[in-house]
Amino acid sequence: MNRVLLICEYDGTDLVGYQIQDSGRSVQGVLTKALTEVYKTDIKLTGCSRTDAGVHASEHMSSYDAPFVIPEDKIPLAVNAYLPDDVAVKKAMYVDDHFSARFSCKGKTYCYRIYCSPVRRPLVDRYAYHSAHACDIDAMREAAVHFEGEYDYAAFCAAGGSQKTTVRKVLSVTVDVAGDDPHMIEIRVTGEAFLYNMVRIIAGTLYYVGTGKIKPSAIPGIISSCDRSKAGKTLPAKGLTLEHVYY
Repeated sequence: MNRVLLICEYDGTDLVGYQIQDSGRSVQGVLTKALTEVYKTDIKLTGCSRTDAGVHASEHMSSYDAPFVIPEDKIPLAVNAYLPDDVAVKKAMYVDDHFSARFSCKGKTYCYRIYCSPVRRPLVDRYAYHSAHACDIDAMREAAVHFEGEYDYAAFCAAGGSQKTTVRKVLSVTVDVAGDDPHMIEIRVTGEAFLYNMVRIIAGTLYYVGTGKIKPSAIPGIISSCDRSKAGKTLPAKGLTLEHVYY
């Protein structure tokens, strides 16, 4: 067998997430179907992250064992021919047989986008949370550094997760204004692993800081409380994009 790593991009708006589900189209489902068409046999696909319904990805990794060799540069062309418009393979490469897109992963970077303007932008709305209120970027940056480190993030975990522990290590949290649009705020969170809806709750908490509902100095206390009710709201999935996966 020949193990292959796929680097994919997808618009999650009309997808039920990465993992195969009975409720609708999934990234894993359409990729598996396409690979089965290419190789004419059942393919088992392993993903780096089970992104939720509505979450996007500019860099998502999946791995599988191919029954025969196709040149690396030809794999995206072959697979994309069977994929819907909202999912695409950007690149493929052969990797070591011990490699796993899931278990070999060392960390991920997610970006949450908030568009702050009294006027909505329909072409932006698909990929960002719209806020009619301005946000205090400096306050959000002051609060962001408090998330960095290894803590119990129970206060930033939605109900329904299957994790054995709520302790996670966050490597960095940054808050920036997009270079081409001063109204677009980009919150990037890099960590080894994340809890259910963790990044969306961190983004919601920073949004509350930006709009004056939570003070930056309150973040350490919210983390140590392990009380979900003390953190900010869970922002909608549409603003979240998986940007980088590290191995």
